[in-house]
Amino acid sequence: MAAAAAAVVAAAEAAAAEEPLRAKPDGEAPGGLPELALKGIEEFNRGEFYECHEYLEEAWMREPKRVRFLYQGILQVGVGFYHLGRGNWRGATGLLRNGTIRLREFEPEALGIDVSRLVRECERCLEELEDLGRDRVREFDQTKVPKIEFT
Repeated sequence: MAAAAAAVVAAAEAAAAEEPLRAKPDGEAPGGLPELALKGIEEFNRGEFYECHEYLEEAWMREPKRVRFLYQGILQVGVGFYHLGRGNWRGATGLLRNGTIRLREFEPEALGIDVSRLVRECERCLEELEDLGRDRVREFDQTKVPKIEFT
């Protein structure tokens, strides 16, 4: 999984920049999200981060437009929370950090997703994990793991 995550990061950094996608003014979405991305978000919100990764990686690989990096950001924070659940502080903090950086490109919202809220909540989790440190990672309150919300 680490190799796949590294490949995702490398591909994203090599991609040409385009304008971020935004949700429709009427807040209508997730109609613009493909089925794979919707399934990945559903799994994220259930706390099934491994499954979330599977769906979002497929959506990321199929998508030729810039929105693929939104999927990548969600995928990365999801994998970060997966590592957190396994007590892997380094994996959790690294992927939460990289994922929130990627997600910031799509603030405040994209395709109906409240990206700003997700970024803020992931940053709070990252800050708490950094305060806890490697030895106390299992003390993290799992109820603080965010859910993806639509605008």
